[in-house]
Amino acid sequence: MLVSKNILILCSASFSLSNFRGDLIRHLLNKGFKVYCGGPDFDENTLKLVRELGGIPISFNLQRTGLNPLSDYNTIKELKTIMETYKIDILFPYTIKPVIYGSFAAKKLGIPVISLITGLGFTFSRVTTKAKILQSITEFLYRKALKSNKAVIFQNSDDLELFKNHKIVAQNQSLHVVNGSGINLEKFAFKARKHTSKSIVKFVLVARLMKEKGVELLMNGAQVLKSQYPNSEFHIIGEPPENSSSAVSKKELEELDRNGTIVYHGKSNNVAKSISELDIFVLPTYYREGVPRSILEALSSGMPIITTMQPGCKETVIDRKNGFLIPPKEEKPLVEAMKYFLDNPEQIEIMGKESRKLAENKFDVNLINTHILNVIQEQL
Repeated sequence: MLVSKNILILCSASFSLSNFRGDLIRHLLNKGFKVYCGGPDFDENTLKLVRELGGIPISFNLQRTGLNPLSDYNTIKELKTIMETYKIDILFPYTIKPVIYGSFAAKKLGIPVISLITGLGFTFSRVTTKAKILQSITEFLYRKALKSNKAVIFQNSDDLELFKNHKIVAQNQSLHVVNGSGINLEKFAFKARKHTSKSIVKFVLVARLMKEKGVELLMNGAQVLKSQYPNSEFHIIGEPPENSSSAVSKKELEELDRNGTIVYHGKSNNVAKSISELDIFVLPTYYREGVPRSILEALSSGMPIITTMQPGCKETVIDRKNGFLIPPKEEKPLVEAMKYFLDNPEQIEIMGKESRKLAENKFDVNLINTHILNVIQEQL
């Protein structure tokens, strides 16, 4: 049993602490850690959920997007004060700004840092001039921040290789790859999906509704297939991000819902229940994912997957065994993959069982949290 240590888990969106790190928090508590959970935007519900897990929530100020030197400097100062006040023994930050600014603050105090790189997002997509400029700035900041880290954990090997090739991390650093955030196999229970030629076949996308997630590709594909296959349904769960040029038009979503092309659910407070009633998971993303949590949830529940050959996504599909890998940004391959299940509905159950096997063998949250805990223990 470890002597009790204080760990600070640091994030840029507080809801993610309970949604994505809940099992890790419980795992750390069971191993004797005192777990502090730092985030910038706690509401009453998130505070309640973190406390129910056994974590101790700490709020700090963070401008989540853009670069503002004064604001960012103040964030570093505030994080340093938090770590001193709560006598933090080890820092575990994830997402870009917490990793960078948390690492800078911890270095001043000599606190060991183990960073989790959960995907590279729009910044590393290189789809626009803005993204290319942001990538250069972010690489510079990552390079400065990560060089003092005791260990860096990646959620896919492509991101690790990019960081090595761009000399953002050193070859002699303690570098690790885990299979995403993992999935709770009990919470997202397996359900066999039996279909005949007369069954309604229900596709679903669950995501923040950004263009880079391929939402518009699915909307267009639904319009192509709906008239040919009246027994098809195309469900979209999630909301467009606020104040983002990448946001999908809510007006267009609602219009397609009204005319019966799609079923737009908005935000779901119980994704496990929502997807249990649906059949095939679709995420035609060209965003730099870690490993999308939504795909892991679908794998665990026994759904075939249609996604792209992007880093973090391609790891979740054995092509034509538990779904299809398609090129990003292309509508025709997406339509053809969806059409396959409409023409061969018996494959939904067969491929869905393979998805569950993959979830059990590769993405079980207990396997991933054990790996992360081993990395943490090595640095204490």
